[in-house]
Amino acid sequence: MNATKKVAFYTLGCKLNFSETSTIARNFKDEGFSRVDFSEKADIYVINTCSVTENADKRFKTIVKKAQKVNPDAFVAAVGCYAQLKPEELADVDGVDLVLGATEKFKITDYLNDLSKNDFGEVHSCEIDEADFYVGSYSIGDRTRAFLKVQDGCDYKCTYCTIPLARGISRSDTLENVLKNAAEISEKGIKEIVLTGVNIGDYGKGEFGNKKHEHTFFELCEALDEVSGIERLRISSIEPNLLKNETIDFVAGSRTFVPHFHIPLQSGSNDLLKLMRRRYMRELYVDRVARIKDAMPHACIGVDVIVGFPGETEERFLETYNFLNELDISYLHVFTYSERDNTPAAEMDGVVPNKVRKKRSKMLRGLSAKKRRAFYESQLGSLRTVLFEGENKKGYIHGFTENYVKVKAPWNPELVNTLHTIQLTEIDEDGLVRFEFVNNKAMAS
Repeated sequence: MNATKKVAFYTLGCKLNFSETSTIARNFKDEGFSRVDFSEKADIYVINTCSVTENADKRFKTIVKKAQKVNPDAFVAAVGCYAQLKPEELADVDGVDLVLGATEKFKITDYLNDLSKNDFGEVHSCEIDEADFYVGSYSIGDRTRAFLKVQDGCDYKCTYCTIPLARGISRSDTLENVLKNAAEISEKGIKEIVLTGVNIGDYGKGEFGNKKHEHTFFELCEALDEVSGIERLRISSIEPNLLKNETIDFVAGSRTFVPHFHIPLQSGSNDLLKLMRRRYMRELYVDRVARIKDAMPHACIGVDVIVGFPGETEERFLETYNFLNELDISYLHVFTYSERDNTPAAEMDGVVPNKVRKKRSKMLRGLSAKKRRAFYESQLGSLRTVLFEGENKKGYIHGFTENYVKVKAPWNPELVNTLHTIQLTEIDEDGLVRFEFVNNKAMAS
């Protein structure tokens, strides 16, 4: 292909998708393409899709139109979870030329010819049972942080979730390859690595193509802690039943792992947890939070929660609200339930009206803001280490402490991708924290 061809990418969804987009982009670079921003004119636009929520599905058409507006003659390819679940639906979208499923997306350049537009969207999508091999990925788009994929797929059967249908069975990267990728990332000067996957606590299953665990998530953490050059390691999200005491205690004394956990809850009602087919009850969640806070009182704990699941009566919603209100957590990610095809939950009784779902979502988002504020206030006066980001946002530079407190300071390009010891001093009107540099540096204000 002509070396002057340009490719642009748009990623919907999770950190895992971002890591995979970066890997696909490197494949294009190896084939002689130059990467440009999605807002610029390109010869091919690649959209990495998500299908966790109905909203993500709807956004796809908008993104295709955005690409066509910039270059009506561009070749448009769709990959990712939505492309695996509903390939024909995507192929029917005006302007889409190629749709690739779960295994085909990593070989996208093999499916390209002269990049001429197709009359109809061409589909190459395997049966999901065939998605049983592992492709490692990591993102390096952000100078200060990289997403490192260590695991893919899921063997859980949560009644609301399409991820097993979109990504297949649980399988893991080899420990050797994870460590190699981590070393490559650190050599690029990136200070922080975020471990990502569909169900990373299940790491080790399928590591060499078999179902048994060759290594555990705990052993992965131990090995990564020894990789030279890495300043920070962050666990993106881990199921409460897979977050073991040994991992919590290890993070508490780790050289590089930071005191920040994101643990899906989904509901504070045991009745709903059973309907969701989650693998724990709320009592285990309480135990996990208590264990973390006992080992690391300053730890940040984020929570995923779903509102409006079938059978969520007012009483059960308030059970969730009060449970979260009393729990020593730091913030919430609130998801409004949306019916997904081919899931048991879509056929359940007790459907919650959309108006009620939105009202409950708003209540939990308000609780999240209160929880985050309280957590930030508890950290005032403490000494923390901040890693500054690379973007100038309205004259300010932002950064995150090891325990995920977001701070701000007047823009200074010399601070980008650097670590500094600071003392947290006050919360400003934006809900961000101001600070003083330690070692007699000027106050950030």
